[in-house]
Amino acid sequence: MAEPKDKIAEAPVRQAQAAAKAKGSSRWVAIVTGAISILIGVLYLLLITVLDSRGPLRPPPPEALGFVLVDGVASAPGGVAAAPPPG
Repeated sequence: MAEPKDKIAEAPVRQAQAAAKAKGSSRWVAIVTGAISILIGVLYLLLITVLDSRGPLRPPPPEALGFVLVDGVASAPGGVAAAPPPG
């Protein structure tokens, strides 16, 4: 059975409306994603600025690594030999 001419003429119009709605939705997704990306970038730059303003990094003391200083020589726990101190 053949469809009425009205329904055949309506199909492209409905497809065009659906495509326009999807395009508008995609546009908002792109805008929100871009805003989140910019926000992450700005937060990263602020974090790096704060961390850099604290001064140069220094190595941790040997005690923090589990080494024990005995007469100026670092030794690892359990009697395992460690690298000699520089100098």
